[in-house]
Amino acid sequence: MKRLLLGTTIIAGLLLPQAHAAEGDTAKATLEGEGITGTVTMTETASGIVHVVVDAKGVPAGAHGIHVHETGKCEADNGFESAGGHLARGLEHGLHVENAPHPGDLPNVHVQEDGMLQAEFFTRGFTLGTEGDQRLKDDDGSAIILHAGPDDYKSQPSGNSGDRIACGVISE
Repeated sequence: MKRLLLGTTIIAGLLLPQAHAAEGDTAKATLEGEGITGTVTMTETASGIVHVVVDAKGVPAGAHGIHVHETGKCEADNGFESAGGHLARGLEHGLHVENAPHPGDLPNVHVQEDGMLQAEFFTRGFTLGTEGDQRLKDDDGSAIILHAGPDDYKSQPSGNSGDRIACGVISE
């Protein structure tokens, strides 16, 4: 029997100014962690909103924070700390605080008992192009991190979302 996964569409950070990349610019990351594999695909739209699709397996059941981090390094031996902090650009973390959210703040994702993670959402606050100060593809790159627990959308600096359990370097 096939299971129909109903997703939640969330538009995050719509009030942040944005320099647009060309429509159709994409970025991809291969998520890897202990027993976790998957992909994250981002596509720039004509409106400047970035369409994000996450597909992974082997993820513990429950809610998980997922964020864009400031450095394109995923070294598992240090708990993926090599990815640095959230892509923040001088803003606070979370949806429930002033001067927020970080451009790298994404909505929580939810995983069923089978360990399959499938999520789709939209965000604004960064561009997939190679120019401007809001680009992911800067000199040291960017990464996407999946956390052990959910983001509370208010605790500083990262939403109290726990350990980094999977990481993927964002590339072309």
